[in-house]
Amino acid sequence: MRGAIFAIIGSMRPSPNTKWFRRIALLAGSLFMSTAQASDKPLLEGEIGMVQSIVDGDTLFLENGLKVRLSAMQAPKLPLGRPEVKAWPLSTTAKKELEKLALGQEVQLYYGGLQRDRYDRALAQVFLLDDAGEKTIWLQEEMIRRGYGRVYTWPDTWQDSERLFAAEREARAAERGIWGRDFYKIRTPEPNNLSQDMDSFQIVEGIIVSTAKVRDKMFLNFGADYRTDFTVFVTKEGQRRFKKAELDLMSLEGARVRVRGWVEIQNGPTMILDHAERLEILD
Repeated sequence: MRGAIFAIIGSMRPSPNTKWFRRIALLAGSLFMSTAQASDKPLLEGEIGMVQSIVDGDTLFLENGLKVRLSAMQAPKLPLGRPEVKAWPLSTTAKKELEKLALGQEVQLYYGGLQRDRYDRALAQVFLLDDAGEKTIWLQEEMIRRGYGRVYTWPDTWQDSERLFAAEREARAAERGIWGRDFYKIRTPEPNNLSQDMDSFQIVEGIIVSTAKVRDKMFLNFGADYRTDFTVFVTKEGQRRFKKAELDLMSLEGARVRVRGWVEIQNGPTMILDHAERLEILD
């Protein structure tokens, strides 16, 4: 058994030219930044302004020119001039839905942790304001509740994730918006089907068959054969975050869970897990 586990580690060591290696490197940079900048403090009040234009279902411009990315959610993507990106189903509808909610409205930004990304977009929770300047609708929560976004957390920002997950469950149960399309359906760990989703963000639900930890690496295995079955790789920094959240990953053998992230192929389909909010324990 010990030899088999070390075989896993060796077989998962990629060459520097693979997409897997590049994604690990990008995550490592993000994790370092999150360690330095993430905060457990309440959200900080940010800019107030009128929404001048909508880019897509999770991005907008304020009248002062500030580009705002609605943090902790992912709406269907539009190409936006990128030839390598195909429009996701309902991407135009999601943009129109955000226009109906926010265009021409006064909003206030709130920050938890990292405030700007590498594109200089504000990473914020965005609330509509009424005539008295009081918060009314939380745009992220409302877009997810209407079925035009999925919860998409990162370790370097903070938000009320429980409310977002509740809104997502409500929309999914009612098959609103994206949840009526196979493109966004929750996946099973079945490796042949999941392999078709390479390089896409997915939510996968299944039972953890076994867990393994070797040195600073941890694996959650969703099948008996690590060479072909779906496996979740938990980063070293991710393990520290789970420990801080008082979640013992090694005790999850036999648990039904839901994980979300980008699907890669390394042996079988694989997903990187770097913080607790991307894992839901169902039973």
